[in-house]
Amino acid sequence: MSQTISPQCETCPVHHAGNLIKLGVNMDSWDYVVALAGNPNTGKSTVFNALTGLRQHTGNWPGKTVTRAEGGFVYHDKRYKLVDLPGTYSLLSTSTDEEVARNFILFGKPDVTVIVVDATRLERNLNLVLQVLEITDRAVVCLNLIDEARRHQLNVDDRTLAKELGVPVVPAAARQGEGMAALLGTIDEVAGGQIVCKPHRIKSESRQVRAALEALVKMIQERFPGLSNARWVALRLLEGDHHVIEALRSGALGDLGQEKSVGQVAA
Repeated sequence: MSQTISPQCETCPVHHAGNLIKLGVNMDSWDYVVALAGNPNTGKSTVFNALTGLRQHTGNWPGKTVTRAEGGFVYHDKRYKLVDLPGTYSLLSTSTDEEVARNFILFGKPDVTVIVVDATRLERNLNLVLQVLEITDRAVVCLNLIDEARRHQLNVDDRTLAKELGVPVVPAAARQGEGMAALLGTIDEVAGGQIVCKPHRIKSESRQVRAALEALVKMIQERFPGLSNARWVALRLLEGDHHVIEALRSGALGDLGQEKSVGQVAA
């Protein structure tokens, strides 16, 4: 199956098939790739099981002891690969789990990233949501455990939240199957381009930081042509992220930034 992506085709996949293969993901016969992210204890695994049923398997990420779970589902005659990322509170690479999740979203460029949040602890979960939205503009927030929120008389205005975040927000109670049909439909519309996200981005840098970012982005793009999200990489460098610094020094950023066909990578 060809994974060639035309930038003019709004309904074509945007994922980077070559990088996904490097990251250990089986890309045979899948139309779209969906990443499932979230803090621990948000019910992310329940959402994964509800969407994939028995069509799933597990392994390890290449060179890591971190478990990788993959599953699949068919919706509107399109085959979706769902990759369950490690539960993490952040993408700032202080642990292997965070590095795995970050690299998948940053370099694999999934067609949709679903961020599962706990409706009863929304403020705590929004840290990860905002970090993911800095990387990708194709995201859906699954507002899970809405039944627990109701039980504690907590009212979450999902429409206002979606407006503030700039991405769809789907209330759900995955254990009961509530909201799963709406989540599937929303994933399909974001993947196919019917829903265009305009995610919230933090734009409060000082003039000095902005100038430093512009200079760094230019140097990064010159050294690693085709690298995704050079601005995000530049921000991590300014923050002293040692994982990103080492990847830059070793050339690993360039390996994942190179545009290669599936056949080239698999060969």
